[in-house]
Amino acid sequence: MHFAPDTEASLAFTVDLANTVAGATKSGIDELVTPAQLAALFVAHRFSGRLDQTEAELAEVRETRQLLRRIWTMDRDDAALDVNTMLLSALARPRLMRHDGLDWHLHATDPDAPLAERIRVEVGLALVDVIRTDETGRLRACAAEDCDGLLADLSRNGSKRFCSIRCGNRMNMIAFRQRAAGATVSAAGAGTTGAGRG
Repeated sequence: MHFAPDTEASLAFTVDLANTVAGATKSGIDELVTPAQLAALFVAHRFSGRLDQTEAELAEVRETRQLLRRIWTMDRDDAALDVNTMLLSALARPRLMRHDGLDWHLHATDPDAPLAERIRVEVGLALVDVIRTDETGRLRACAAEDCDGLLADLSRNGSKRFCSIRCGNRMNMIAFRQRAAGATVSAAGAGTTGAGRG
């Protein structure tokens, strides 16, 4: 599945933002607790515009993180309602822009608007594409039982199940051990049955 590059970039950003929660990180702790961590995410995803690096800004982005995590796994109609609310509350006015070496892409807020508002609007625009192409099924929670991670499945066949290779490998190992334990029990049972026949 292919969306416009700015849509895919916004989906990737959302996954990275959402997966800073304690239940989704490799470290097992929340990785969005300081303005410096927020700034690193901002830079890594080439976010443009205002960055205050204050505790207030961090708190607003953390609230936005929870909102986006909730929307991510909603059914299509409910997600559409929440996306509309996000865009309307920011008085979003989509326009094409080119800056910082990036080709034409959508913006719908002023670069001086608060960061959390810009995140909601840019992710909202990406979700518009996902919803109108009826591809919300590609926005998923990680299939690993012990992970709170989210993923955007942009693969051709739509079969991605885990938020990371780490989760995929861990769940494959658990499944392998369960099969091996089942095979051992079956073999032990067959041996006991065979011994009784002799």
